[in-house]
Amino acid sequence: MKLRRTARALLLASAATLAAGLTLGGCTSAPSGHATRTAPSPSWKKGADAEESAAFMKIQVPQGATEVKGAVRVQPQENVYLLSFVTSEQAAEAITKDLHPDYPLAVESPSSSSLSGDGFKHLGLTPPQELKSVRTTSACPPCVGDSRRRHIQGIEIHIGEVTENRVRVYLAAY
Repeated sequence: MKLRRTARALLLASAATLAAGLTLGGCTSAPSGHATRTAPSPSWKKGADAEESAAFMKIQVPQGATEVKGAVRVQPQENVYLLSFVTSEQAAEAITKDLHPDYPLAVESPSSSSLSGDGFKHLGLTPPQELKSVRTTSACPPCVGDSRRRHIQGIEIHIGEVTENRVRVYLAAY
């Protein structure tokens, strides 16, 4: 019987302490109209370029590629590295193969959801999700044991036709 009383007393004391803490904590207030915490908004890393994005992704921009552009969007949890260039179909397919995609390149209907968001607009380009007949795939380097890219969680790959034998490659990685 004495053990039950002691256990009950400890339980009541714990509950009283918790209630007092919640009551006192509830009495503090932030000034009205002021947010106590805000999430940082995405921004663009100054001086980041295609070279930095290619180095992060561990890819070589093909020799003879034109309109090579890159940027880094700084976000609260992870940065997104963007890279785009115009090259031959064969070079684009070789890069895609080297990234070990989850599935083959395929034309998908335009989508508003993309890792890159509107980031390619920052580079002066039409985002791939706004183009017709863009072939898309993705890669998860850690999922396939790609030790060169183990620091990358995911890569989106988009390839859009520019001319009959040239394509624009869009890569977004985080």
